[in-house]
Amino acid sequence: MDLRNLPPSMNARERVDERRARIERELGIGLANLAVAQKRIGAADERNCEQMFGAVPLPVGLAGPLNILFSSGETADIYLPLATTEGALVASVNRGCKALARSGGVRAFSEYAGITRSVAFEAKAPKKIAAKIRALEPAWKKIAEATSRHLKILSYEIDAKDGVLFLTLAADTGEAMGMNMLTIAAQAAGEFISKKLGIPLLTVAGNVDSDKKPSARTKKKGRGYRVRAEALLPENVVRSVLRSDPASLCRTARAKLEIGSRLAGALGSNLHAANTLAALYLATGQDAAHVVEGSLADTALCRAHGGIRISVALPALLLGVRGGGTDLPAQKQCLDLLLRERTRLRPPAQLAEIFGGAVLAGELSLLAAQATNTLARAHRRLARRKGGSGTKDAPYLASR
Repeated sequence: MDLRNLPPSMNARERVDERRARIERELGIGLANLAVAQKRIGAADERNCEQMFGAVPLPVGLAGPLNILFSSGETADIYLPLATTEGALVASVNRGCKALARSGGVRAFSEYAGITRSVAFEAKAPKKIAAKIRALEPAWKKIAEATSRHLKILSYEIDAKDGVLFLTLAADTGEAMGMNMLTIAAQAAGEFISKKLGIPLLTVAGNVDSDKKPSARTKKKGRGYRVRAEALLPENVVRSVLRSDPASLCRTARAKLEIGSRLAGALGSNLHAANTLAALYLATGQDAAHVVEGSLADTALCRAHGGIRISVALPALLLGVRGGGTDLPAQKQCLDLLLRERTRLRPPAQLAEIFGGAVLAGELSLLAAQATNTLARAHRRLARRKGGSGTKDAPYLASR
């Protein structure tokens, strides 16, 4: 069916409605629940989704406040918009936030590793080609950076195997996540190198960058933002808020995070970091497929000062505050909610540290639910219940 040839006089809502009507007629199916108001479409029809015929609403719940000490030394109480269809997730993150707040909050640290993209060339003499690429660095770097005023090449690496040479670029892309920006830059650099050295350009996405794929390389070297969040919880908070005790949490953490993850050969030893990240990514218009890299997180727990110390290390958080889905009307409002209290950090770094703190809250609460064997009960009471506030029937996932 033709969904592209539409009258040029139509606005975004009319185009979306017309495509949906054509699909309904052609396939004999009702799609009325995908209708979307003009003010909620934004530029999605032109920039985010080809042949857009509607939108799927996602429930967004509020957790918090998350009391966080940023790496800049500033503190803030952050409210978390979580887009999810999984009952009990918002309540669980909310409980984690409560426990952290009563323990003095969470400390967060971040480092920008840069966004990466690898270019693959056919190279029969890879050592000679690598040397020539290094010699040409000023030229191809200038060409790459000329594609966007927001892009700066930070570093590069060269790998070769089985007649293929990979040039992996790492770049600073400003306030945008920047994957598309860097892809365009890598294409320009790759074409220049290919023509200058007379070697075939095979692809501008050579998988060494592991974009949207888990890899040991990404976990080791980092990608986007590297974030660490940690907190010290006294025993009275563990008992009163988490309904558990330090010894039980440590035993469960050892079984799940250390032994279970090792048996599985897991690249990320965590409880459900991807769960919290997915909810934040969807709410704020991030590229949700990058939750894959977020799942490389490692969560650690130990006894400390009569209570527990818990931390989470996330080697690859890819996110931004400009471009992509972050400019859509509802997602922009969720971003504004998260960044309501601005710090001296640049906005993507502040957002990354907030995400790290939110992940820690989710890890802490789920660990307690598993240590007390109340996880199934929480899902039974929260995910299958009709009516109610979402938390009153589950004291082990108590709200504020």
